[in-house]
Amino acid sequence: MTETTGIPVVLKTDNGVETPVREFLGQMLDSGAVDALIMPLKVPSGDSFAWILLNDAGMLDDAVPFPAVMPVQGARALRSLTRKEKGDLTVLALMRPCEIRAGIELSKLGQVNTDNLILATYDCPGAIPLQDYVNDPESSEASFKEMFTTGEPGENAKPACRTCVNFSAVDSDLHFGFLGISDEGMLVIPGSTRGAELLQKMDIQSETGDKLLPLWKSEVESILKKRTAARDIAFKKTESDIKGFSGMLNVFSNCIGCHNCQSACPICYCRLCYFGSEASRSNPEALMNQAIKRGGISLPPERIMFHTGRLAHMSLSCVSCGQCSDACPVSIPVADVFSFVAEQTQSTFEYKAGRNDGKPLPLRDFKKSELPGVHELVKDAEPGGASHE
Repeated sequence: MTETTGIPVVLKTDNGVETPVREFLGQMLDSGAVDALIMPLKVPSGDSFAWILLNDAGMLDDAVPFPAVMPVQGARALRSLTRKEKGDLTVLALMRPCEIRAGIELSKLGQVNTDNLILATYDCPGAIPLQDYVNDPESSEASFKEMFTTGEPGENAKPACRTCVNFSAVDSDLHFGFLGISDEGMLVIPGSTRGAELLQKMDIQSETGDKLLPLWKSEVESILKKRTAARDIAFKKTESDIKGFSGMLNVFSNCIGCHNCQSACPICYCRLCYFGSEASRSNPEALMNQAIKRGGISLPPERIMFHTGRLAHMSLSCVSCGQCSDACPVSIPVADVFSFVAEQTQSTFEYKAGRNDGKPLPLRDFKKSELPGVHELVKDAEPGGASHE
């Protein structure tokens, strides 16, 4: 949870929670506090959403601040905007906490530049699985509305959302908080000096959030306890399911090798993945030799290697957004496995993905003081303790 930096302001919620957010963002554009916005907009077919970069406040009438689904992880939109350079315009991006966290991780990997970005989040009750929404948008919208009212993911939410413990104020510049207080108002909470300066620049005439802030924090803590308990139960089940090679084989037995999980993941940004390269392709003779030795092999080959390789590559930066499971055409619980392993690897390095706390990504940046330890490991691993002095 991010501590408040500056004084929160209160938006009236007489017409629900989306209207005041649209009006607030419109004021940002009109006042020149920001030059453009990145927000979701419902596509013409009505069965999905797309990220839109806009600077016309009139388009906000069609924008959806809180979409029911995540067709494309928002961090990918941030990457497409800023990967080459930061640009000269100040852009505010309103996204789910997991999308902002993924964007922060990509900034550490040189894939997103946040210099001119204002990162804004909101209390997220979860998201509806994409295929469920496509199959029945009307029913899915009703389920999402109920989730938004209670502030908690129901049975119709993505499994990753039911166990998410980073559903509220993360390391964003601004946060829209309404859990437990939506009948009285919505808080716009500055989470950084940049966010506080932005609110001052807008000069909003509003009551301060001194009264509502403790109520909101109390509700967030209450929901956090429930989700933490749900996550602990889910992790125990996953740990049992993937135990040993036979466990992994069973979980991923239906994998068809489509690599949709990789394509949907915001952290997998490599233009050419090893598992899609020529180097990873086995020749017929090698496959036949394996089949002879084992009595038979499944095709396509190396499906378990693909998932474990991807885990080793990005589990330190996994934000448990659940997009991998959402994209799987055969309903493999990819996110359950990745979230569980990510918790283990990140805790091992005392690192939390998506935190903007100045900590570098482990195994990417080494301190000079760490090098003697690496030297000793290499020396001990060599025959006879060969020296590199």
